[in-house]
Amino acid sequence: MKIVVLEGSPNIHGSSNMLAGEFVRGAKEAGHSIEEIDVAHADIHPCTGCIHCGYEGPCSQHDDVDKIRQQILVADMIVFVTPLYYYGMSAQLKMMIDRFCAFNSSIQRKNLKSALISAAWNSDSWTFDPLVSHYKTLVRYLNFEDRGAVLGKGCGTPSMTRQSEYMKIAYELGKKL
Repeated sequence: MKIVVLEGSPNIHGSSNMLAGEFVRGAKEAGHSIEEIDVAHADIHPCTGCIHCGYEGPCSQHDDVDKIRQQILVADMIVFVTPLYYYGMSAQLKMMIDRFCAFNSSIQRKNLKSALISAAWNSDSWTFDPLVSHYKTLVRYLNFEDRGAVLGKGCGTPSMTRQSEYMKIAYELGKKL
């Protein structure tokens, strides 16, 4: 399976990317090919809502989304990776998802598999509820097949994350695909 991992953390060495690294390690060991894309540091402009694309054509903007679009459209699975910022995904990942507008129908027709990986400082039981709700809405709207999530509660720093059970959970999610 060809998996695209969209990393939305501005902190390259942060907890969510550490969890993603373990997922990737497990998925590679299981024989999958992985394309990691650092959308947080890519040249991605926000969707302007101009509808130049007609929801399924070329975007009026020309940035790194042109290449990322092609990578997504040949993939079998997308993994969304984000730190939890104010109970939602990072602005960097959200900006990429907003740009799906220009190839929305193509994504819907692919019936991609998907997963969510996130890390948060907070460890309350409700910590991830808004993010999970948003993710589930994307899954339903884009006709994805949800393959699971790693929701790293109490993973506020890399050292906290390294010592957590979530590193193993992320690895196992990748390995069992």
